[in-house]
Amino acid sequence: MKKYLLIVVAFLLFMGNIKAAEDYAPGAKSAILVDNATGKVLYEKNADEKLAPASMTKLGSMLLIMEAIDNGNISLYDKVTISEEAANMGGSQVFLEAGEVYTVDALLKSVAVASGNDAVVALAEKIGGSQNDFVEMMNKRFKEIGANNTNFVNVHGLDAEGHYSTARDMSIIAQELLKHEKILEYTSIYEEYLEKNDGTKTWLVNTNKLVRFYEGVDGLKTGYTTTAGYCLTATAKKDNFRLISVVMGEESTEARSSDTVKMLNYGFNTYKINTIKTKDEVLGKVRVEQGKKDLAEIVLLQDATELLKNTQELANYKFNLKVDKIKAPVKPGDIVGSAQIIDNDGNIIDEVDVTVKEEVKKANLIDYLFRNIKIVGAGKTIIKQ
Repeated sequence: MKKYLLIVVAFLLFMGNIKAAEDYAPGAKSAILVDNATGKVLYEKNADEKLAPASMTKLGSMLLIMEAIDNGNISLYDKVTISEEAANMGGSQVFLEAGEVYTVDALLKSVAVASGNDAVVALAEKIGGSQNDFVEMMNKRFKEIGANNTNFVNVHGLDAEGHYSTARDMSIIAQELLKHEKILEYTSIYEEYLEKNDGTKTWLVNTNKLVRFYEGVDGLKTGYTTTAGYCLTATAKKDNFRLISVVMGEESTEARSSDTVKMLNYGFNTYKINTIKTKDEVLGKVRVEQGKKDLAEIVLLQDATELLKNTQELANYKFNLKVDKIKAPVKPGDIVGSAQIIDNDGNIIDEVDVTVKEEVKKANLIDYLFRNIKIVGAGKTIIKQ
């Protein structure tokens, strides 16, 4: 009897866990919760179902905008002239007029905070030449980062045939966007004013209310259309632990916020991130061929982390550096090899990319001349004038 009783209790606990998991996003057609550092999925519900993403589309637009800024193709202070097409956009807007001129900074703020369709079209035209060309750039980029179940036909998210994504893909796009940390300076704003060309001001209020009402939420993007329902891709950070959540097809703003909070609470209450080594810590030195300096310090391309249950204890790890010959010029961000992370039992738990800590420029003739003089000096040979 005791044996049967234990089986029944175990079954009930198992069923209770299933019910609890379903309760994280009961109203959503699709949902996912992801650890931003490792990309591990902590919870999902129909995460690969193709659905209309509404204004969460702008995550893809903002990704290309931030990449253009960080690549130096545009700057935050560049001027953008508003076209007729941008000014005539429907849906959510910040009421830009054709012929007006705004900075990239002002338009990006209008997109991130107020979900301005007119603002995002203007930026797309600035970067891509036209909205259609920008859309092609987005779809190509999605394939590169593994968001293979996404296809956009516009940059704003108004319902259109063939315009779709999934909760999983939205989390992938969000992860890529979060590599550009400056975007959080925009998405974390709750309210702001856009100064118009005529001297008036438009009040911008964040459509993501959790930015104000949930500690740690600093982005990312809401969405709503009659086809898509209420959607939200959110991100929150507590200590060094950042989560990304996505809900799609909710029935109300309250439901999308409530389900998002349930998922975030589950993630923060159940898991933690252990930073094994930061990207600033030197792993070793490697010789550089044809460089102004003979040696380069090697660091991780990004922090090495692991996802643990809150009840798990931290472990110690070693790093095995795997770097071939480095040839100058080389700069931080260039992948020059990898480092294996090895646990106490000698198991390789991960292999991560490494880069140089500081730039090493290519040596010129004068560098080689001075280097030869130093070598001669070291050999105690006297050079007479």
